[in-house]
Amino acid sequence: MLSLAVITLYPFLNTLAVSFNSGIDTVRGGIYLWPRSWTLQNYRAVFITGTVLNAFWISVARTVIATVLSVLLTSMLAYVLSRTDFYFRKSFTIIVVMTMYFNAGLIPYYFLIKDLHMLNSFYVYIIPGLVSGFNLIVIRTYIRTLSESLFESAKIDGAGDFRIFLQIVLPLCKPVLATIALFVAVGQWNSWFDTFLFASSKQHLSTLQYELMKLLSSTMNSNSNPGMTAGMDQDTARNMITPISIRSAITIVAALPILVVYPFMQKYFVAGLQLGGVKE
Repeated sequence: MLSLAVITLYPFLNTLAVSFNSGIDTVRGGIYLWPRSWTLQNYRAVFITGTVLNAFWISVARTVIATVLSVLLTSMLAYVLSRTDFYFRKSFTIIVVMTMYFNAGLIPYYFLIKDLHMLNSFYVYIIPGLVSGFNLIVIRTYIRTLSESLFESAKIDGAGDFRIFLQIVLPLCKPVLATIALFVAVGQWNSWFDTFLFASSKQHLSTLQYELMKLLSSTMNSNSNPGMTAGMDQDTARNMITPISIRSAITIVAALPILVVYPFMQKYFVAGLQLGGVKE
């Protein structure tokens, strides 16, 4: 286990060390777990453009809103499909499963978004991915592991479906809901292709990952970028900033928020997937 932990942690620690190391010194090689020539210029280059901070808040907003709505709506639908007294549950389940294997492709999807008037809109980050077939199946399977007597007792006491869902199902489904929330949050936080397709013409809707992707692309195409090296003389910029060092800094900036959130969700992760994924 110690060897496995070392193998798992080393790439991240090495990336962290490179992100704090001078770019020209990194090119020489030999950077392992500790920077040889300390510098903050790599991170300064990431944040100096002025667009990253706004993109960060857009990413935070889309991640929080999409995660809350997706977990709520998916769990509501999963509860309905888990009820044996719902006559059309098998038909709806088949429809949901089909979406996991078939899609019309990127071009029809683009025109669908356009016809729904969601181009260059914040809603394009939220609405299209609210309900996932995979997440729905996992939550539905977990709900079916709950004792049926709980629902029968609640109905005898006069509780309706909404009250059963809010006061019984949601509290008992915390492990699987936390797991699904983590899946959705990571997907939303790392997403940049939807910004490229549907909102690239609106700078105020740009997400952090899209801005970092553009920064990385421009850095890979040239050894120095005027926007990133503003305020530095040419010799300093040439010595400090290289594609390798910028790529490492971008990786740390993009991964850090999820690394902060994950420990709080970890205790639910294994239990949620195990019970929600294998029992029927």
